[in-house]
Amino acid sequence: MSETRTTQILELNARSKVVNVTGAEAIAYTLKPGAKFRLKEIRVHLSAAGGAGNLTATVDAAAGAAYDAVVYSQDMTSVTDLFYQPTFPIQFEAADEVDFAWANGSSRTYGLSIYYDLL
Repeated sequence: MSETRTTQILELNARSKVVNVTGAEAIAYTLKPGAKFRLKEIRVHLSAAGGAGNLTATVDAAAGAAYDAVVYSQDMTSVTDLFYQPTFPIQFEAADEVDFAWANGSSRTYGLSIYYDLL
């Protein structure tokens, strides 16, 4: 492999990030990398089928509340494993945040993984 290609691969991997969050209480996590980023995937594993309520990923846009939007929403009633990958990575500005929320009324143990790239 050429040195140029090796450098490209290393730079790409350096920008790829993952955040892992776990617990048995409500999910209330905010992704705020502090730099422009692209959301690539959301993964969730539950210890048993979830229970009522939607898992949501909502943009808290730096440009103001008029630009806030739900990026993803999933009813967790019968879910134990969830994998969401947008058709194209969703791009965000440096001051944007993505809020992940789920009530987890049945106190399921969860593992939430968020994959993103810094730009």
